[in-house]
Amino acid sequence: MMSTRSYRLIWSRLLCHSHVKTKLRKKNSVLLAFSNVRYFRQPAAETHPHLISVGEVTPGLTVKEFYNRRCNLVRSALKAFQGVKSTEHHLFVFPSATTAYMSTDIPYVFRQNTDFLYLCGFQEPDSLLLIKAHSSSLQTGEHEAILFVLKKDPEKELWHGPVSGADGAAVLTGVDAAFNSNEVEKYLHYYIKNHKNYVLWYNHTQPVHADFNNRVVSQLMKDPRHKYLENTASLLHSLRVHKSTAELRLMQKSVDIAAEAFVDVMKFSKPMINESQLWAKMDFECRMRGAEFLAYPPVVAGGNRANTIHYITNNQVVLDGEMVLMDAGCELHGYASDLTRTWPVSGQFTKAQKQLYNATLRVQEECIKMCTKAYSLDEIYTKMLHLLGEELLLLGIISAHTPPPQQLNILRKICPHHVSHYLGMDVHDTSTISRGIKLQPNMVVTIEPGIYIPADDFSVAPEYRGIGIRIEDNILVSESEPVNLSASCPKQAEEIEDLLSSR
Repeated sequence: MMSTRSYRLIWSRLLCHSHVKTKLRKKNSVLLAFSNVRYFRQPAAETHPHLISVGEVTPGLTVKEFYNRRCNLVRSALKAFQGVKSTEHHLFVFPSATTAYMSTDIPYVFRQNTDFLYLCGFQEPDSLLLIKAHSSSLQTGEHEAILFVLKKDPEKELWHGPVSGADGAAVLTGVDAAFNSNEVEKYLHYYIKNHKNYVLWYNHTQPVHADFNNRVVSQLMKDPRHKYLENTASLLHSLRVHKSTAELRLMQKSVDIAAEAFVDVMKFSKPMINESQLWAKMDFECRMRGAEFLAYPPVVAGGNRANTIHYITNNQVVLDGEMVLMDAGCELHGYASDLTRTWPVSGQFTKAQKQLYNATLRVQEECIKMCTKAYSLDEIYTKMLHLLGEELLLLGIISAHTPPPQQLNILRKICPHHVSHYLGMDVHDTSTISRGIKLQPNMVVTIEPGIYIPADDFSVAPEYRGIGIRIEDNILVSESEPVNLSASCPKQAEEIEDLLSSR
């Protein structure tokens, strides 16, 4: 009987030939069946069958999904050069993240570079993805994908755990070939020797891996044989902003986890609790439900501290009679959620708190209705300011005698942030996509109006001072009505009071 090692060697050699890649994608499960060791650094079907299925690179996302993403990338890129006859070849360069250290030999939790992860699903540091394409692939998106990854080293793996190695990376991701990272310069030297007038695609304005950028890619950018240097950022973002069915399933799961965790955190809260305890509870509840970690450092702001928009110190006591504003979400298999809820730790809103809370909620619900193809995020923001103005006029916080330009300045001070951002693999996702474009189906956005009245704002009646409120939900734009992915997380004032009374 042929050994497992022999199967791997044959597989590795086959992967070097691009003409068999379609057949190899169908056969990934065959190799997995012959392997009986922990072979990858990230979850795989053979090591985590409870989490990931055969044929998936990451839970819920198949080899085919990643291949289609790369095809879409190639098609989009080649459209920009349609008719430019002197540029037949295109080379795309996507580095992974590297390991960052908090002190000597002590790493921070690793998080993969999003664009790299989107295109291949590989979760190891110090890797590089090359995608080669020809102008003839304009319609099909046909390409060759090559990964350069960390070399297997038993001594290092003793300390840091297994790495996939070149053959493992190729099998896991379904790329056409994989090599050790120290071979990338040799490979690129061979490429530029045999190609001229090619288009080099690389995010040179925001390099994510200093060593690859300085040692490898910067030399490539200086090469006179490439005719154009194009930034990949806006190209990738224009693809990532539209979510596939599989992505939407993962996003819904991420939001569900965060919503359920919020309920437990609300019930856990009480007067004199420390913000750090609420942070820890949120982290715990998200992880217990399967999330890898929180999607960002959460805002847990009691009382007047809620008027600091990105307050993340989270180390003060929340007093009886105060509200706590928590802005938190989790990351699940590469997809983020981002929710905000504000509630009274005593269990009951005061009259002034409830007035401002319900005003914020009414504004939010009207803005959510606008998450359709008819509007842009900037248009929803303009509407938010108008609606906030109406609410604050009714409460007397803004005087009806105040001239409109001055009213607008007051509103921008009371809510100094935008009403929305795109959401996906990153919390503030696809940052190069304008908030001025019309929304499109399968985009996911946040809707998060706020009212912030600092304790030292003596232009406002005393009962409203020191109150900060934000309510945030995650909204899927569809062909018809908006879908609130976080609808299960309580936000009506009465719902919250009922929930807190059950503690």
